[in-house]
Order: sequence, then structure tokens, then C-alpha cells
Amino acid sequence: MPRQNKNPFESFLKKYFSAESLNDFDLGQPKRILIVRQHNQLGDMLASVSLFRAVKESFPEAETTLIASPENFYAVTKNKFVDRLFVFDKKKIFNPFYLIKLFRILRKKYDVAIVPATVAISKTSCILAVFSNSGIKIGPASLNGKENYISYLFNYRIDLDWRVNPDAHVSDFILDIVRPFKVSTKDFKSGIEFDKKDLDYARKFASRLRGETLIGFHVGAGKPQNRWPMENFLKLILYVKEKFKAKIYFTGSSADKNEIEFLRNNIDFEVGYFINRSIPEIAALISISDLFITNDTGIMHVAGATNTPQISLFGPTNPFNWAPLGNNKFFLRKSDLVADISVEEVISLCNSILNSRDKEQ
Repeated sequence: MPRQNKNPFESFLKKYFSAESLNDFDLGQPKRILIVRQHNQLGDMLASVSLFRAVKESFPEAETTLIASPENFYAVTKNKFVDRLFVFDKKKIFNPFYLIKLFRILRKKYDVAIVPATVAISKTSCILAVFSNSGIKIGPASLNGKENYISYLFNYRIDLDWRVNPDAHVSDFILDIVRPFKVSTKDFKSGIEFDKKDLDYARKFASRLRGETLIGFHVGAGKPQNRWPMENFLKLILYVKEKFKAKIYFTGSSADKNEIEFLRNNIDFEVGYFINRSIPEIAALISISDLFITNDTGIMHVAGATNTPQISLFGPTNPFNWAPLGNNKFFLRKSDLVADISVEEVISLCNSILNSRDKEQ
């Protein structure tokens, strides 16, 4: 049933920006592609790497421009599948100098504009795409049965439904927006690029720590329900310190102030605090580690982009959708309560991972 009482702006969009609906699913050989992913957080952007990779693999000669947000752009600042990165900041929209920059990005001639969706449809992303100078516009017609009431802005309107395969990984599901065009990839892994400078900084930091096995922890999380109890982390830290003569460090930001303060007050041996560092620096440090243990949060996805063995602790989120992919990527989940994961279970998995490593060496 059609929705009633459209607001005046939507009426304006429909009157002047409705796009011709196409169904041949032929993009030809586009030379310039715009992807608008300025919604959602760090982890969502890292899960989008499979989309960027698929586009580049299908159209290797195409120049790809990504519109990101202040909350997620740093996940792809050095990504090799993104040629141009623009940060869309709503707070600057009335700044004339910023507006000119935005206008220049949008009015660059693109052959294709793509608006992906995973957990929500962003009206802002849809509108940015339609205001772009793009010959073909692709976006969601619906998500999980919920209609996108401004899908008329797109030439290709794709129904996206996670319910068809509820355990599909997000890096797989995000490709549904382009699969009708035979754009895909066999590599769903995320990726973060870091350079020699990042790696040198990480190695210098790690060299100051005493011990043998380098183990990192991320004890915070943006959502309180995703935080494993700090008392559990403390027991685990004390165990790996003694068992593996571990060099221990913690990643985090100012948002993890309470958790970091707890650690400082309860640990009486030397550890490292890698706080408020850039995403490439964090990825570099994790990449040289023997093990990384984390809550279900953005840094989990950063660690997931490395080859380092990893344990991710899950509560209410479905790990089959969001846990990092890879042979040495492990997750634990007992229920919607992350606290139901026992310290003993994490210790057992730590022993298995690190003892297997010792046998291989």
C-alpha cells in the first residue's frame, strides 16, 4: 500500500529526480564509479571492503570514488581499492567552502553510482547519489522487507533481504547490491593498508615491552552490552602473563577511559597502552602480535583485517554475520549475555592457539 503524507522534500525529489527504471543489468565498462557509504560505523566500513574489491576486480580500469563519514573514513584511508576518498560531514554542510568541495565531488562525471545497505538504508546516502552526476544509479528498493520510499531515485532498485540467509556474513551480504550485474569476488576478507612508517612505530612500541609472546587486548566496546566483564579480562591477562611470559598491550581510545583506568589500577606489572592511535598504526601493531583478544566492536574488524590469530567475544550480535573471517580467526558466544562466556573457555582457546603455534615453530 503506498505511503501517505510524503513530506515536501520527498515530493520535490520524486517530481524532479525520479530515475528511469532499468532491468537489463548491463553496466558496460564504466570508467568512473561512485560509492556512497557515509552511514554506519568503522566495522561496517571495513566489511564493505569486499564490495570495493569486487568492483575493482570486475572493472580494473575504473576509477573509484568513495564518500565516507567522519566516523568511518579512517577505516579506508589507505585502501588500495579506493582511488579517491571524500568525507561527508553534515556539520559542515552550511560552510560555503566545504559545500564547494562537496559539489565538485558530486558533479564529477560518473558512469555508475552505488549505494549499499546492510543494517539500515540511509536516506542521506541515497540523496547524495541522486545529486551526483552519474549516468546510472544503483540503490536498495528494500531491506529485509522494509521499503525504501525514495527508491525511485535509482535506475536499478535492488531488494536486499538478510532473512533469506540469516547467517550470511556481512561482507557477503553487501555484495547483493551488485550481484545482479555479475559483480562479485571470491575474497570476502577485509583489509587495512599500513606502510613502513606505521610498522616501524608499532615495532618500536612493542620492543619496549618485556616478555616473549606479544598479546594484545581491546577491552572496550561502543555498546555496553558487548563488553566482557573487566574482572574476567583481568583474570585472563594474569593467566597469559604467567603462562606465556606475555608482552601485553591494550588498544583503545578516550571512549574507553573507564576500562583503561581499571587496568591501570589493577595491574602491577609493565604493560603497553596503545591509545588514540590511527587505524593503520593499530593494524600494524596487531599484525606483529602472536594473539589479539577483543570484544565485538570496531577494533575487532581492524584485527580481522590482519593475519594474526584472534579471539572475538560475542554477546547479542550474531557472530556468523560479523565475526572476522579466516582460518585463525575464532569467536566465542554462549548467549545474548557476553558475560556468560567463562574465563576458562577463553583460556582454553588461548592455550590451543598458542600451543599450536609453538608446535609449528
